[in-house]
Amino acid sequence: VQLQASGGGVVQVGDSLRLSCAASGRTFRDYTMAWFRQPPGKERQIVSIIRGSSGGNRPYYADSVKGRFTISRDNAKNTVYLQMNSLKPEGTAVYYCAAGKLIMSAMWQDQMYSAWGQGTLVTVSS
Repeated sequence: VQLQASGGGVVQVGDSLRLSCAASGRTFRDYTMAWFRQPPGKERQIVSIIRGSSGGNRPYYADSVKGRFTISRDNAKNTVYLQMNSLKPEGTAVYYCAAGKLIMSAMWQDQMYSAWGQGTLVTVSS
């Protein structure tokens, strides 16, 4: 599968932004999809995960974004979304989407994902 992320930009604190990740391939629905982010000068961190069809498309979130971010997927469009509300300055980062056929115990580990998008920059300005 190949991934193409989009939707980044410059926003103000408290604003909303929606990221998209379009995937190629006929088995998109079987993939666990995730969003990671890498703030300037920091390591990459998990943001959100959504399981594939076998996992009931269940979403998971890092504690730092719970209640503000929503991950979703449209299997008919081979696309995963990340709706980000109430953005904070610490949300400034390059956001990456990733895909993998993973068991639950592995889905929080970035090295387990087999495909990555190119990244899209989100800047939250105060």
